Amino acid sequence: MIKLIQKLFFITVSVMLIGCSSSQQSHPKSQSGGGTGGVYESGKASYYADKYQSRQTANGERFDQRKLTAAHKTLPFGTWVRVINLDNGRSVNVRINDRGPFVKGRIIDLSRSAFSAIGNTRSGLLNVRVQILR
Repeated sequence: MIKLIQKLFFITVSVMLIGCSSSQQSHPKSQSGGGTGGVYESGKASYYADKYQSRQTANGERFDQRKLTAAHKTLPFGTWVRVINLDNGRSVNVRINDRGPFVKGRIIDLSRSAFSAIGNTRSGLLNVRVQILR
C-alpha cells in the first residue's frame, strides 16, 4: 500500500512540474520580446510594382505608391511597424494594409515611397528588420 501511495505521489508531482514548466521555444516572430517595439522578424523587403497603383488592397482601400504602407502575410491590418534597413540603418514607419509578399524569402512588401525612404529602388530588395510599433 505504501509503494502505491509513493508511486501516485511521484506521478502527481511529476505531472505538476511538467505542467508548470515553461519551455522556451525559438519562434522567428518573437526574437526579442515579440511585443510592441520588439523585433518581429528579419528578412528581405521588396516593393510593389507600378502596375498595382490604384488597385484594391486586401483591406479594401486603394493602393497608393506615395503612402507609407506595406503588405505582410500575418500582421493585422492597421498595424504600424518600423522597417529598418540593416545595411544603412535607415528606417521608415508603415501601416499594414495588404497581404503578401507571396515570393519565397520575402517578409514584407513596401510601397515605393516607403522603400525609397530606406533604400534605393534599383536594388529591388533590402535586408530589413521589422518591429511592431502598435
